[in-house]
Amino acid sequence: MSGSDPFTLITPTPAAGFDLAVRLARLAVKLAQPSAEIRTRLRAAYEQDSEQLIAASQVTATHFQTIAAANDYWRASGAVT
Repeated sequence: MSGSDPFTLITPTPAAGFDLAVRLARLAVKLAQPSAEIRTRLRAAYEQDSEQLIAASQVTATHFQTIAAANDYWRASGAVT
C-alpha cells in the first residue's frame, strides 16, 4: 500500500484478507514510530514478551474481523463456498 494505491478492504479470499490485516497492523506501527532504527531496537524487547506478542495478534485479529465483515465473510461474491 502506497499513498497512490487505491485503498480497499475487499479481498478475493480469506487468506488475502489476513495478509491485508497483517499489513494494516504493520503500517500502524510504522506510522506511530517512523524511525526504523527505533523500531528495530524496540523489537528486541517485545519479541521476548508474550503479553506484547499476544497484543499484536489481537490487533491483527481485529483488522481481520473488519476485513471479513467488509467482504461479507467472502460468501456474497462466491469466492468461498
